[in-house]
Amino acid sequence: MIPMTQEIKITKVAQSQAAGVDFHNIVMGTRFSDHMFICDYENGAWHNPRIEPLALIPTHPAAMALHYGQAIFEGMKATLGQDGTPLLFRPEENAKRLNHSADRMGMPAFPEDLFVEALKQYVAIEKAWIPTQEGSALYLRPFMYADEAFIGMRAATSYKFIIMASPAGPFFSRKIKLYAEKKYVRAVNGGTGEAKAAGNYAAAIRPTEYAKAKGYDQVLWLDAHDFNYIQEVGTMNIFFKVDGKFITPSLSGSILNGITRMSVIDLLRHKGYEVTERPITMDEIKAAHAAGLLEEAFGTGTAVGIAMVEEIGNNDFTLTLPEANPVSHMVNDTLNALKVQQEADPFGWIVPAR
Repeated sequence: MIPMTQEIKITKVAQSQAAGVDFHNIVMGTRFSDHMFICDYENGAWHNPRIEPLALIPTHPAAMALHYGQAIFEGMKATLGQDGTPLLFRPEENAKRLNHSADRMGMPAFPEDLFVEALKQYVAIEKAWIPTQEGSALYLRPFMYADEAFIGMRAATSYKFIIMASPAGPFFSRKIKLYAEKKYVRAVNGGTGEAKAAGNYAAAIRPTEYAKAKGYDQVLWLDAHDFNYIQEVGTMNIFFKVDGKFITPSLSGSILNGITRMSVIDLLRHKGYEVTERPITMDEIKAAHAAGLLEEAFGTGTAVGIAMVEEIGNNDFTLTLPEANPVSHMVNDTLNALKVQQEADPFGWIVPAR
């Protein structure tokens, strides 16, 4: 591991492009900030941490990530506090999860203190790219991939770790409809579902397109054996409010340990709600709906924040949820307020980037 005594070298652009961005009309992932952080893994150690102008990266056609899929990433957001200080939300948890993914994919761990320090310095430099509109943020994408030029089935010996950023507005401005998928699966126990591996998302693209063609917004993923146990929603974890209590699928090895998920659990409990993590079946949710006990449902994720659900269905059934979502709104508003210091942070989640 690279010692933190080695400083991050910084090379800035001559002039930022942020002034030319219309932050009121942002399409996430289409515009990128001025700089990127890069660190190289060679000879068993991380070397040369640096922040430099965003640029294309020379890649050999035999780079192992292109052939064998050794690629992982994280998703985070930076916001501005009431005094204009750039803020991060629980970055140490993203550092831990990145290394969990790296371990599963046979990749080297990245020093967690360097991960957080790199984010702080990087976000401070990119402060002008942080939108101030409600629900907007600077989306941060740390990622690692194998760049060794080699054709052969083994772990690579060289990697790159990079952080880049894209300003983003609210992901969903309305409630969403979920398609309960009974043909394709996202993950199985023992697979890579609990890792934030690039290949997980590639495998979800076609089923998601099918769901959208049917009038839905996202796939509600079910287990691979019975197509009954609920796992995730698209790129989100899922919560249900049934008879005044919250339930969410337990982490079983096929479900991503979402940072927003763990934060929502803590927040709901802090507000006095009972939250249970356990296996949940589609049959159970149907029964709760039939009995009038299914009160709210929402997805949680870094990109989406809180995505409220209005309908769950497929070719065989349709569950329409109540229009009122009082707790979902409370969770969404509270998290947004914490992230810009409009409310006091009793959890110690907010980390200044300066």
